[in-house]
Amino acid sequence: MNKQQLIDKLEKTWADFHQSYAGLSPEELVRPGVMGEWSVKDLLAHVSWWEEETLKHLPEVLQGIRPQRYSVLYGGIDAFNALMTEKWQALSLAETLKRVNATHAALIAYLQTVSEELFTSDSRFRRRLRLDTYGHYPIHAQAIRVRREKIA
Repeated sequence: MNKQQLIDKLEKTWADFHQSYAGLSPEELVRPGVMGEWSVKDLLAHVSWWEEETLKHLPEVLQGIRPQRYSVLYGGIDAFNALMTEKWQALSLAETLKRVNATHAALIAYLQTVSEELFTSDSRFRRRLRLDTYGHYPIHAQAIRVRREKIA
């Protein structure tokens, strides 16, 4: 897979994620219970903070730096997610959406700047990108769809 194919795949799964909640009212977007207590807004925030992590760590990966494990920094991924959930709770739906869109645009812009070779083999760079983005979005899109079917 070359860079453009991978970016296209990322954008396709991104669009599918957004399609999963298209048409929901603002009240429905903030209603808890989509995944545990998380609302769609919380899932949007969750996906976005992982894109922020991607933007933070991909340049380190390119420098040969192994980012510290979340177990060391935060006590695990669940603890990190809990911390970030708390931080994002204060944002309004509009602020969350603005930040989600800005972060995603920054990620795509960053990916456009890196070397083609990073996309053609199974590298740490590509694995990190997959785990935090196009491998991550479908999990939450599916949860939203399941929730929509239950309340329909």
